Amino acid sequence: MPSFRWAAIDSGGTVVRGVMEAPDNGAVVERLQRQGRIVLRAELADRGRFSELLRLELGGGRGIAKIALGEVTRELAIMLGAGQDIDRALRFVAENTRDMRARGVLAQVRDKVRGGSSLAAALASEPRSFSRLYIGMVRAGEAGGTLAVTLDRLAALLERERSLNASLRSAMIYPALLVVAALGSIFFLLDYVLPQFVPIFEQAGAELPVATRVLIALGAVVGAGGPWLLLGAVAAVLAVRRLLTRPALRLKADRLWLRLPAVGPLLRETLAARLTRTLGTLLQNGVALIPALGIAKETLVNAAAASAVEAAAAKAKGGAGLARPLGEAGVFPARTIHLLQLGEEAAQLAAMALKAADIHEEQARLVAQRLVALAVPIITITMGLAVAGIIGALLTAMLSLNDLAG
Repeated sequence: MPSFRWAAIDSGGTVVRGVMEAPDNGAVVERLQRQGRIVLRAELADRGRFSELLRLELGGGRGIAKIALGEVTRELAIMLGAGQDIDRALRFVAENTRDMRARGVLAQVRDKVRGGSSLAAALASEPRSFSRLYIGMVRAGEAGGTLAVTLDRLAALLERERSLNASLRSAMIYPALLVVAALGSIFFLLDYVLPQFVPIFEQAGAELPVATRVLIALGAVVGAGGPWLLLGAVAAVLAVRRLLTRPALRLKADRLWLRLPAVGPLLRETLAARLTRTLGTLLQNGVALIPALGIAKETLVNAAAASAVEAAAAKAKGGAGLARPLGEAGVFPARTIHLLQLGEEAAQLAAMALKAADIHEEQARLVAQRLVALAVPIITITMGLAVAGIIGALLTAMLSLNDLAG
């Protein structure tokens, strides 16, 4: 039976730890709850050691990883909800997290809090780990005396964002592998299989079909200039990335992405989900609309979407509302605008934004699934046609040699 390390808060408010043998994690939690304890953590005793060592070796100077940030936020919310003070909660989470970067960052945050800083101010000193969204919500939670609830909402927000991103990435893995396999197969035929036939064709001295001559020329280019082609492709990618650092070009490129037939709808749904989830969470936590829009804008990786939110915020500041100016930009789906308008009319903008986020997150997953369902057969057919074309050109040449010999 496996062993589980656990940590919990007992009836006296003291943090207690231990090791328990149980069939699974749920049995540990159930047993501790029957003892009247609030469970903070229950995990396999040997879990995470290798990943911790790997983070120590490769950690670098980056901030807290997103997964670790979600875990830390959830545990802080539980500790504060159980009546612990912020100093004790930070110490407990820092001592018990497996992420070494999180441990160091939380130790520095705790030192600043003990020195008299607010939690939001202490978090602001670690911009690599905590975004403006995170800091803004914590500041609002401190001001309203609802820090535990705020952190719980933040943890839910981080988990939903991570779940959506993971779903989209996993949906794209299979098409990406197919593309790699297709390119690898074509490269193998051109660089290895085709050169085996070239001496035969040269010795025969016969005039080869046009398709075969083109194929031989292409194989020669790939064989002789393969490394240079790869370097050229890398240089082109770097040059494009450099050009896209210019705001005007980045804006045009991002608008073009949103207009693409297959990718555009997925981007729109994803951007709408992120905007409405962030906006709804901030408004629910007491952040005013204009500051909330400023923070939400920074979570959007698409410059066209960020520009639309910025313009809408400027008009909303002048009393024009949010939904209509946002709809004029034509960036977000009509469903987004409609739900936000309903929220404004009913004075329930936060609740409607969160409902819109639920819808858009589900739609993003469905669009990604449809995109994969469309891409897989297209890639497969294209790969089959390319391979068949190469083999067909070789067979045509071989048959022409046989005719010449006959």
